[in-house]
Amino acid sequence: MAQKSEEQFPPKIAKPAQRALAGAGIASYQELAKKSEKTVSALHGMGPNAMAKLKAALSERGLSFKKE
Repeated sequence: MAQKSEEQFPPKIAKPAQRALAGAGIASYQELAKKSEKTVSALHGMGPNAMAKLKAALSERGLSFKKE
């Protein structure tokens, strides 16, 4: 069953950030929530705009980055 458009991962973020997530093997919000904000922000291609969108998308789903 296909996901609804609002459930697509990742949210509309820049291609380098999308590649960074894919390269790190992060393919869902549940997987993203297992990572710390520091770890994800350190990925090559992940900028502040993408991090803000990811944080907001996690929050909308009742999730958050892993606490360090």
